Amino acid sequence: MLVRKLVVGPIASNCYIVGSEKTGEGMIIDPGADTADIMRAVAKLGLKIKLIVLTHRHPDHVGAAARVKKATGAAVAVHAECAKYLPQSSSYMYEPPYEAAPYPDRVLQGGDEIDIGGLHFSVLHTPGHTPCGISISGEGHVFTGDTLFNYGIGRYDLIDGDYHQLMDSIKNRLMSLPDETVVHPGHGPDSTIGTERRANPFLR
Repeated sequence: MLVRKLVVGPIASNCYIVGSEKTGEGMIIDPGADTADIMRAVAKLGLKIKLIVLTHRHPDHVGAAARVKKATGAAVAVHAECAKYLPQSSSYMYEPPYEAAPYPDRVLQGGDEIDIGGLHFSVLHTPGHTPCGISISGEGHVFTGDTLFNYGIGRYDLIDGDYHQLMDSIKNRLMSLPDETVVHPGHGPDSTIGTERRANPFLR
């Protein structure tokens, strides 16, 4: 499996390009900004993008979704709670000029499956940072959006944030994954579930 991380936009959000070396098909998770950089990376990897997944609705994670969709022809997938808010205009800080994140083509629920080029992933509903937060788990990796970070957790003091939901999502969904699972967060460096279980100060 190919995983390429791009740090995009002024808030340094992580955008992930995930693909199959065997089939050349892939998906993009959280295209928050910098469409040209994302598409250059896709071309370099030689992938055909089939799906764009948004882990939650915040502008730094959806800012380039409309342009990436136009460039790739890929479907956009979001959790049902996120679908209530799209299309959504992103701040000019992320993807000038204004361009609304698109209507979703696929509405996800926790427990749904995503299959891309022979790669298999499960959708984990991980609310708390936002009600619509999801994590994408599979092939020994989990993409956690703004739910879990390396030695940190997502903010819960923003509108619709909920500390108790966030901790429930982390402890009962993410921490149920094997220790060796690689954690790809929405900001900052990668980690593993085992590292966070042992050393994340918010989980003690």
